[in-house]
Amino acid sequence: MGKEQPMGRKENKFGTAKIKKWLEIMKANDLVEIEIKQGEDKMFLKRSQPHQAQEEEQPPKLFKMPVRPPVSAGQAQAGGTDGGLEVIKSPLVGTFYATPSPDSPSFVEVGSKVEPQMVVCIIEAMKVMNEIKAEVGGTIAEVLVKNGQAVEFGQPLFKIRPD
Repeated sequence: MGKEQPMGRKENKFGTAKIKKWLEIMKANDLVEIEIKQGEDKMFLKRSQPHQAQEEEQPPKLFKMPVRPPVSAGQAQAGGTDGGLEVIKSPLVGTFYATPSPDSPSFVEVGSKVEPQMVVCIIEAMKVMNEIKAEVGGTIAEVLVKNGQAVEFGQPLFKIRPD
Protein backbone atom coordinates (compact mmCIF):
# COMPACT_ATOMS: atom_id res chain seq x y z
CA MET A 1 0.00 0.00 0.00
CA GLY A 2 1.05 3.62 0.15
CA LYS A 3 2.83 5.61 2.71
CA GLU A 4 0.68 6.14 5.80
CA GLN A 5 0.13 9.63 7.17
CA PRO A 6 0.02 10.46 10.90
CA MET A 7 -3.50 10.98 12.32
CA GLY A 8 -5.05 14.32 11.40
CA ARG A 9 -2.46 15.16 8.74
CA LYS A 10 -3.42 15.24 5.05
CA GLU A 11 -1.05 14.54 2.20
CA ASN A 12 0.21 17.78 0.62
CA LYS A 13 -0.42 17.85 -3.13
CA PHE A 14 2.05 20.72 -3.47
CA GLY A 15 5.52 19.28 -3.70
CA THR A 16 8.74 21.22 -3.16
CA ALA A 17 9.34 21.41 -6.91
CA LYS A 18 5.90 23.02 -7.46
CA ILE A 19 6.49 25.52 -4.65
CA LYS A 20 9.85 26.52 -6.13
CA LYS A 21 8.19 26.90 -9.55
CA TRP A 22 5.51 29.22 -8.08
CA LEU A 23 8.19 31.27 -6.28
CA GLU A 24 10.06 31.73 -9.58
CA ILE A 25 6.84 32.83 -11.28
CA MET A 26 6.18 35.30 -8.46
CA LYS A 27 9.69 36.73 -8.75
CA ALA A 28 9.53 36.98 -12.56
CA ASN A 29 6.20 38.83 -12.40
CA ASP A 30 7.10 40.95 -9.35
CA LEU A 31 4.27 39.44 -7.27
CA VAL A 32 4.39 39.75 -3.49
CA GLU A 33 1.55 37.35 -2.54
CA ILE A 34 -0.21 34.47 -4.22
CA GLU A 35 -2.81 31.95 -3.11
CA ILE A 36 -3.09 28.64 -4.94
CA LYS A 37 -5.98 26.21 -4.62
CA GLN A 38 -5.86 22.67 -5.89
CA GLY A 39 -8.96 20.70 -4.98
CA GLU A 40 -9.40 21.08 -1.23
CA ASP A 41 -5.76 22.04 -0.68
CA LYS A 42 -4.72 25.68 -0.41
CA MET A 43 -1.29 27.25 -0.38
CA PHE A 44 -0.46 30.88 0.39
CA LEU A 45 2.97 32.19 -0.60
CA LYS A 46 4.33 35.60 0.37
CA ARG A 47 7.67 37.05 -0.66
CA SER A 48 9.49 39.69 1.34
CA GLN A 49 9.09 43.18 -0.04
CA PRO A 50 11.99 45.48 -0.92
CA HIS A 51 13.06 47.90 1.78
CA GLN A 52 11.17 51.18 1.92
CA ALA A 53 14.43 53.10 1.60
CA GLN A 54 14.98 51.70 -1.90
CA GLU A 55 11.51 52.80 -2.98
CA GLU A 56 12.01 56.31 -1.56
CA GLU A 57 15.22 56.80 -3.54
CA GLN A 58 13.32 56.71 -6.83
CA PRO A 59 11.34 59.86 -7.61
CA PRO A 60 7.60 59.32 -7.99
CA LYS A 61 6.33 58.86 -11.53
CA LEU A 62 4.46 61.89 -12.78
CA PHE A 63 1.86 61.83 -15.51
CA LYS A 64 1.22 64.90 -17.58
CA MET A 65 -2.43 65.71 -18.06
CA PRO A 66 -3.49 67.84 -21.01
CA VAL A 67 -4.30 71.33 -19.80
CA ARG A 68 -7.11 73.25 -21.40
CA PRO A 69 -6.48 77.01 -21.48
CA PRO A 70 -8.83 78.99 -19.23
CA VAL A 71 -11.99 80.08 -20.98
CA SER A 72 -14.38 82.71 -19.74
CA ALA A 73 -18.10 81.95 -19.80
CA GLY A 74 -18.58 84.48 -22.60
CA GLN A 75 -15.87 82.88 -24.75
CA ALA A 76 -17.31 79.40 -24.20
CA GLN A 77 -20.85 80.40 -25.07
CA ALA A 78 -20.56 82.96 -27.83
CA GLY A 79 -18.37 81.31 -30.42
CA GLY A 80 -16.98 82.62 -33.68
CA THR A 81 -19.07 83.72 -36.60
CA ASP A 82 -20.46 81.35 -39.22
CA GLY A 83 -21.40 83.41 -42.28
CA GLY A 84 -22.34 86.38 -40.11
CA LEU A 85 -24.01 84.15 -37.50
CA GLU A 86 -22.89 83.98 -33.89
CA VAL A 87 -22.65 80.52 -32.32
CA ILE A 88 -23.64 79.77 -28.72
CA LYS A 89 -21.51 76.88 -27.48
CA SER A 90 -21.94 74.66 -24.46
CA PRO A 91 -19.75 75.82 -21.56
CA LEU A 92 -19.85 72.34 -19.96
CA VAL A 93 -20.57 68.66 -20.49
CA GLY A 94 -24.11 67.59 -19.66
CA THR A 95 -27.65 67.07 -20.95
CA PHE A 96 -29.30 69.80 -23.06
CA TYR A 97 -32.83 70.84 -22.17
CA ALA A 98 -34.73 73.26 -24.42
CA THR A 99 -37.53 73.71 -21.84
CA PRO A 100 -37.57 74.65 -18.14
CA SER A 101 -39.82 71.63 -17.40
CA PRO A 102 -41.23 68.74 -19.47
CA ASP A 103 -44.65 70.38 -19.99
CA SER A 104 -43.33 73.92 -20.65
CA PRO A 105 -42.68 75.54 -24.03
CA SER A 106 -39.09 75.88 -25.30
CA PHE A 107 -37.00 78.80 -24.09
CA VAL A 108 -36.31 79.70 -27.75
CA GLU A 109 -37.05 78.36 -31.25
CA VAL A 110 -35.90 79.24 -34.75
CA GLY A 111 -37.07 82.83 -35.31
CA SER A 112 -37.13 83.75 -31.59
CA LYS A 113 -35.68 87.14 -30.68
CA VAL A 114 -33.06 86.99 -27.91
CA GLU A 115 -31.36 89.64 -25.83
CA PRO A 116 -28.01 89.42 -24.05
CA GLN A 117 -28.34 87.56 -20.73
CA MET A 118 -31.61 85.90 -21.84
CA VAL A 119 -31.80 82.19 -20.92
CA VAL A 120 -31.85 80.06 -24.09
CA CYS A 121 -31.57 76.56 -22.56
CA ILE A 122 -30.55 74.52 -19.52
CA ILE A 123 -27.67 72.07 -19.33
CA GLU A 124 -27.88 69.54 -16.54
CA ALA A 125 -24.54 68.43 -15.16
CA MET A 126 -24.32 66.20 -12.07
CA LYS A 127 -27.94 66.89 -11.12
CA VAL A 128 -27.38 70.66 -11.27
CA MET A 129 -29.46 72.70 -13.73
CA ASN A 130 -27.26 75.36 -15.37
CA GLU A 131 -29.00 78.18 -17.23
CA ILE A 132 -27.24 79.07 -20.49
CA LYS A 133 -27.64 82.69 -21.58
CA ALA A 134 -27.49 84.19 -25.07
CA GLU A 135 -24.59 86.66 -24.47
CA VAL A 136 -25.57 88.40 -27.75
CA GLY A 137 -28.78 89.91 -29.07
CA GLY A 138 -30.38 88.71 -32.28
CA THR A 139 -32.63 86.10 -33.84
CA ILE A 140 -32.23 82.33 -33.42
CA ALA A 141 -31.29 81.07 -36.90
CA GLU A 142 -30.74 77.41 -36.01
CA VAL A 143 -31.08 75.06 -33.03
CA LEU A 144 -28.26 72.51 -33.37
CA VAL A 145 -29.18 70.01 -30.64
CA LYS A 146 -32.33 68.16 -29.56
CA ASN A 147 -34.04 68.24 -26.19
CA GLY A 148 -32.51 65.61 -23.87
CA GLN A 149 -29.36 65.21 -25.99
CA ALA A 150 -25.96 64.84 -24.31
CA VAL A 151 -23.61 67.71 -25.16
CA GLU A 152 -19.85 68.19 -24.87
CA PHE A 153 -17.80 71.19 -23.75
CA GLY A 154 -17.61 73.69 -26.62
CA GLN A 155 -20.28 71.94 -28.71
CA PRO A 156 -22.35 74.43 -30.76
CA LEU A 157 -25.93 74.69 -29.47
CA PHE A 158 -27.48 77.61 -31.39
CA LYS A 159 -26.73 79.91 -34.31
CA ILE A 160 -27.89 83.50 -33.85
CA ARG A 161 -28.23 86.20 -36.50
CA PRO A 162 -27.06 89.33 -34.62
CA ASP A 163 -29.21 92.50 -34.70
